Amino acid sequence: MLKLRRYLRVIMSMKKLLLLLLLPLNLFAQKPSLKEINDWEKQAHQVEIIRDKWGIAHIYGKTDADAVFGMLYAQCEDDFKRVELNYIEKLGRLAEIEGEKSLYNDLQIRLLIDSVQAINDYKKAEPWLKKILEAYANGINFYLYKNPQVKPALLTKFKPWYPFLWTDGSIGAISTGNLTINELKKFYTNDYSPTGYRPQIRDQHSGSNGFAFAPKISKTGRAMLYINPHTTFYFRPEIHMQSEEGLNTYGAVTWGQFFIYQGFNEYCGWMHTSNNVDVADMYAEKITKLNKTLYYTYDKKLYPIGKKAIEIKYLENGLLQTKKFETYFTHNGPIMAIRDGKWISLKHKNQNPHSLLQSWVRTKSKSFEDYQKAMDLNANASNNTVYADAKGNIAYWHGNFVPKRDPAYNWNEVVDGTTSATAWQGLHPVSETVHLYNPANGWLQNCNSTPFTVAGANSPKKSAYPSYMAPDGENFRGVAALRLLNQPKKYDLNDVISMGYDTYLPAFEVLLPALAKAYDQLPLDHALRASLKEPIAELKKWNYHSSTTSIAATLAMEWAQRVNRDIQNVYINQGEKDQVEKTKEFAKTAKAETLLQPLKTTIDDLTKRFGKWQMPWGEINRFQRLTGQVNEKYDDSLPSLPVAYGSALWGQLPSYRSNPFSTNKRYGYSGNSFVCAVEFGEKVKAKSILAGGNSGNPSSKHFNDQAEMFTKGEFKDVLFYKEDVLANMERKYRPGE
Repeated sequence: MLKLRRYLRVIMSMKKLLLLLLLPLNLFAQKPSLKEINDWEKQAHQVEIIRDKWGIAHIYGKTDADAVFGMLYAQCEDDFKRVELNYIEKLGRLAEIEGEKSLYNDLQIRLLIDSVQAINDYKKAEPWLKKILEAYANGINFYLYKNPQVKPALLTKFKPWYPFLWTDGSIGAISTGNLTINELKKFYTNDYSPTGYRPQIRDQHSGSNGFAFAPKISKTGRAMLYINPHTTFYFRPEIHMQSEEGLNTYGAVTWGQFFIYQGFNEYCGWMHTSNNVDVADMYAEKITKLNKTLYYTYDKKLYPIGKKAIEIKYLENGLLQTKKFETYFTHNGPIMAIRDGKWISLKHKNQNPHSLLQSWVRTKSKSFEDYQKAMDLNANASNNTVYADAKGNIAYWHGNFVPKRDPAYNWNEVVDGTTSATAWQGLHPVSETVHLYNPANGWLQNCNSTPFTVAGANSPKKSAYPSYMAPDGENFRGVAALRLLNQPKKYDLNDVISMGYDTYLPAFEVLLPALAKAYDQLPLDHALRASLKEPIAELKKWNYHSSTTSIAATLAMEWAQRVNRDIQNVYINQGEKDQVEKTKEFAKTAKAETLLQPLKTTIDDLTKRFGKWQMPWGEINRFQRLTGQVNEKYDDSLPSLPVAYGSALWGQLPSYRSNPFSTNKRYGYSGNSFVCAVEFGEKVKAKSILAGGNSGNPSSKHFNDQAEMFTKGEFKDVLFYKEDVLANMERKYRPGE
């Protein structure tokens, strides 16, 4: 009996051990040391956080590092899950929480972003930057220490080198040269089937708008800036940070980053729009196998293929599994695909320590000259910049990190990797890139469109630059912006906001006459003539402006979704037509059936969903925020708000991308997110609006307190000066209190 008891105890102990081994690793996170806690408490004592009546955090620190500490603490208070998720992704560890479906997303990240490099970049950083990076990690870790009820999905302790994984605050910071995750999967699963590469349709439903106004066209004689990023909703919060070391900046920060990505300080403001400047290139490699060793050819010499073992964990049935990959590299970069029997490598700069430095120093710029010095770092690989300042300067830079290449090659396509003729030849200095300072017309605009219309007739000339420097075509938001800006007018802050919220949809001025013509040419006895008579009449009398009461807007946008694959083409290859040109061509050449049958389908679908097709746009196009989850849930039976705006694809400046989500109504999820209009002068004056609210917590009053204003384009006053913050204070505290 005694032996049996001992045996049972051993068995139970083994079971317990096994269970412990199977538990999530984050349950065994190292507890902070007493020294760490004391250091955090000491730094927290040097930080003051004031929440204003909108729940926006105003961070005041003795040093820049103190302000960063408080900023990250406040971000975690508002939406820790999004802070964590951004770094889980950049660490290439999504599959640990999402399962096998994210395995090759993680592999792509591991090939393009290296943790070892990030650690080394951190070790080599200047002491002042290290202090900021340590404050970033400490602010998050102090939040987790003070809030044990918050259970991280994976990351229980943040490291100061994490920001070197993600040096750009852009939504489009990962450049793959048009190589896809599906291609990556096929290559590393040895699927060499000749399926052929199918180019992706490169539309731009979302993006950003940036406008700058010089004093000469301002009613107050002061420069103004319109900051209008188009992102997934709740991608960036609104925040203000100030220190006694000269930092005082306000704007939008991407969750988990320590710098204001789009915003302003007392002296200047910056707005980033995404572009298609060629910053990553695809190379066809010649691979040879000799004595079981793989070689690649470069300038007629053979070099051994580099190899790197990568292990990725993924969740399956509640347990972590491991998949091992042997990955390959040439001097050009990682092997990412196989096309036409050739291995394709990728030359890129997705991890740039200078970009992180640039992202910080520009926030402390006090003049146009300071900002130019930040741009001279040549480190922004995914953005244009629209700029304005208190001295009255306005400026535009199309990209910033632009490798020099032989213009004889088409760099949008795969180039020969066997020759040094296709090697990068350093970077173009800013003076050689597409840019414009203080144009005579007094305004600048970019809507993810070509830089060659940025200032109307005063724009840079396309012929002066190599094609890889600005492959962006014109789009309909660019058309809408030029339509307004080319009218001689002077603006104040409210005028700027009104312009940014103009609801004109220029794409339909091209498309709908073609639709009407196709209908009018139908034979009198055609089956579609009777069923489409009333819808066509509704569309013919429309003024191409969306509104909550417009039935025509509903018809147009639901119809256009069904033909858009034929007309999308925002970013263009050499010799290709851009979106505007292609849409005009489509309108001229499309067969009647191509135009009319989708309208019939639209009528039938609306009738099925709502019992009639005569649906005002605002009744089906809604704003709803229920859960605060990254993947929001929508419910037709629960309250929502009508929205007048539509997709940026059709030229809507106030972008609002919406879709049904297993619902009858459409719900917005991307577009205008943080929007801000700024006027510079002796004192900065600004107004802003944020999708929903600043908090990701559904129980917070700041979860949806800006929702109704957001849907109507009504802005709140920005509280930039401390006396104004104190006059509208909701709460004052130190981190941890």
